[in-house]
Amino acid sequence: MTIESYVTPYKLGQPVLVGSGQPGTFDERAVDCPFVFQHHDTFYMMYVGFDGEGYQTALATSDDLVHWEPKGLILKRDEGSDWDAKSIAGTWILKENRIDAPPVLKKWENKYWLVYHAYPEVGYEEGAAQIGLAWTEDEELLDWHRIEKPILIPSEGAEWEQAGLYKECLIEHEGTFYLFYNAKNQKEKWIEQTGVAFSNDLIHWDRYKHNPILPVTEGAWDSKFASDPCVLKNGEEWAMFYFGYDYKKAQEGLALSKDLLHWTKYPEPILRVGEEGEIDAVFAHKPAVITHNGVLYHFYCSCRRSKEGDRTRNFGNEFRTITVAASHDVFNKNSTLK
Repeated sequence: MTIESYVTPYKLGQPVLVGSGQPGTFDERAVDCPFVFQHHDTFYMMYVGFDGEGYQTALATSDDLVHWEPKGLILKRDEGSDWDAKSIAGTWILKENRIDAPPVLKKWENKYWLVYHAYPEVGYEEGAAQIGLAWTEDEELLDWHRIEKPILIPSEGAEWEQAGLYKECLIEHEGTFYLFYNAKNQKEKWIEQTGVAFSNDLIHWDRYKHNPILPVTEGAWDSKFASDPCVLKNGEEWAMFYFGYDYKKAQEGLALSKDLLHWTKYPEPILRVGEEGEIDAVFAHKPAVITHNGVLYHFYCSCRRSKEGDRTRNFGNEFRTITVAASHDVFNKNSTLK
């Protein structure tokens, strides 16, 4: 398997986005789950904030992919329906699939489409999450309308996904929509794996009968989780960036496919956790990958143990932020963010 075009060995080594740390704000404790795209000649990041009660989803903007400014909340608590009113995590907006093209949004029926998952209870990922859909005609991307009912629920799935559905990746290919998602099998000490569903209208979905398409690998670095798919087209090949977890380290991996259904994993992580004290010493996971000016930018959620002076603290001992790595050494002039 040839992976040279997918690796990003040059880490920025510091956050591009940190939670506010301010009581009462949606991102008081942490930021998570980046999704990066281009819209009207500006780079955007959709991301999740955690405040101790649950997730809410926001946008940030950037001119250089390193320095980001928050733009506003787009999926808020106490809105929508009962099932998605407490904790809501937006993870993907329908966009250009090609890895070598600008990552611009795509419209369908003159609207932009966003997929998210929502948890039914207050707390950190409490209860079995379901997947929902929202749309907007707002070119500022701030005013989203949620479809009333979830489009995928765990109880209608197989045993491997009965305890909740998570990180979504929405692809349109040759007139069919593909919804990749990861799911867990049980509430405690669970296994997370990745499956796919199909649709012609974004509302009605059929699960692939041979799910999960990206299972865990027994005894390997991704023996417990094979999660958070980020699917991109590279010529005649499809690439899925994902993260693997063995209950010790969460690191980024790669799988390749010719048909979006049958995937071959590269056997080792392609982006590993850092050394003790580095920004990603504990977790380097949840990929969002784009190309700009011939450089591959790999955004991910980075975690290390908390230190004195950190702006945020999650669960008492975790500093959870968003950072980036690249295929070329492009950060020498830009790595001034504190």
